[in-house]
Amino acid sequence: MRRTFTVLLAVLALSLVTAAPAHAGGLDDVFAKLLVKQVKGTSAKKHLDALQAIATANGGNRAAGTPGYNASRDYVAGKLRKAGYKVTLQPIDYVESWTENAPAVLQRVSPDPKAYVAEQDFHTFQPSPPGDVTAQVQGVDLTLPPTPEPTSTSGCEEADFAGFVAGNIALIQRGTCPFAQKVRNAGFAGASAVIVFNEGQPGRTDSTPLDLGEWRAGIPMLYTDFAVGAELAANPGTTARVKVDATLVLGKNDNVIAESRFGDPRDVVMVGAHLDSVPEGPGINDNGSGTAAVLEVAEEMALYPVKHKMRFAFWAAEEIGLLGSDQYVESLSEAQRDRIRVYLNFDMVASPNHAYKLYDGDDSDGVGSPAGPAGSAKIERQLADFFKSRKLPTVGTDFDGRSDYGPFIAVGIPAGGIFTGAEGIKTPEEAAMFGGTAGTPYDPCYHQACDTLANVNAKVFDVNADAIADSTARFAFDLRGIPPRTAP
Repeated sequence: MRRTFTVLLAVLALSLVTAAPAHAGGLDDVFAKLLVKQVKGTSAKKHLDALQAIATANGGNRAAGTPGYNASRDYVAGKLRKAGYKVTLQPIDYVESWTENAPAVLQRVSPDPKAYVAEQDFHTFQPSPPGDVTAQVQGVDLTLPPTPEPTSTSGCEEADFAGFVAGNIALIQRGTCPFAQKVRNAGFAGASAVIVFNEGQPGRTDSTPLDLGEWRAGIPMLYTDFAVGAELAANPGTTARVKVDATLVLGKNDNVIAESRFGDPRDVVMVGAHLDSVPEGPGINDNGSGTAAVLEVAEEMALYPVKHKMRFAFWAAEEIGLLGSDQYVESLSEAQRDRIRVYLNFDMVASPNHAYKLYDGDDSDGVGSPAGPAGSAKIERQLADFFKSRKLPTVGTDFDGRSDYGPFIAVGIPAGGIFTGAEGIKTPEEAAMFGGTAGTPYDPCYHQACDTLANVNAKVFDVNADAIADSTARFAFDLRGIPPRTAP
């Protein structure tokens, strides 16, 4: 019955646009207003209730690799199929278990042979694949001596590996991007093993045990003290041995990908939210809130005669390294990536001590991160316009790589979205703008068992569901302001 009503409303909207004066809003405006009316927080809350019930029935969580995640996947996929979408379950890999069977080996073979001590001079990156490699060590964009403050970008870009000899051991310095990013780039460059050493400033000299959640380079990975890295870098002809004896077991999960029946497949608008929780709790704000709001929007607009192909994504294994979104983007050809004109990301949109934060697409807020790819500023402005229409303030938030927009902006796809805060502390200025309590976390139950239905700010959830509806509908019909990409 609801679908029939939607069709009738869509037909009415089309007739209104056809009959409207030339100065009136276009299809994007008409359908955005229509979708906002249809999307209700009370309806979206039914999805939150379902996700809570799934967690309660499955050990209290919906984490990757658990029955709770599988039940969440099946619930979302079932709703989308019923609404009329073409639904695909995309398998992705994650680390099910990792065991180091014996201490790792790091030796300088030549010149001047020397053995370094495991758990003292260096540590194995978890979950390093096993391997036993003897090869020449090649430094990658090192900064020696180190600068007074952390600045190294060693290994952060694939371009850093220009001239790297495949089969060599990559020697990389800690710095300003994630370890996992450095390791992945080394793997793409054909390294046989990776040694990352600490950067060298006070407090950044010793190695420690670290879990990267990253194994896909398929090569052994070590993290060493600064002194070890500096020694290995001192002679460009150094040969070293790296050995890791470990057992790595991979598991499978599924992304849920839903495509609209309508719209031009050459111009795709993607909207995403991660579906998994952490093992410690049910994840109803993080990220049941984003999941529920996006799912409600998808259901309500399923029969809209959209101009651009709509693709809704519910990501697996975000909490253990953005694995679902990263493997999805990596699976796409260059032409397929180019067809994705916009990616909208919604992760934690109902924090109890909230702020309305919009990803800073053009770095106009000066909050620290680089601007997003061209078009990201348009996404930020469009979301901001909705909040202005409700007389609600917003602030910028960094593209800090902590959510599923990361793999998209890394390949140049414009991105944006809403975030209401996690473990960060609300400032007095934000408390004056948004209410709530300064000096306390935006979400005091972040990654804890108390992230239940009781942790959701219902008013904020309702507002953000409307904001998601407005922006999604507008891009579904109008991509002006988003630079064209190059796919045929």
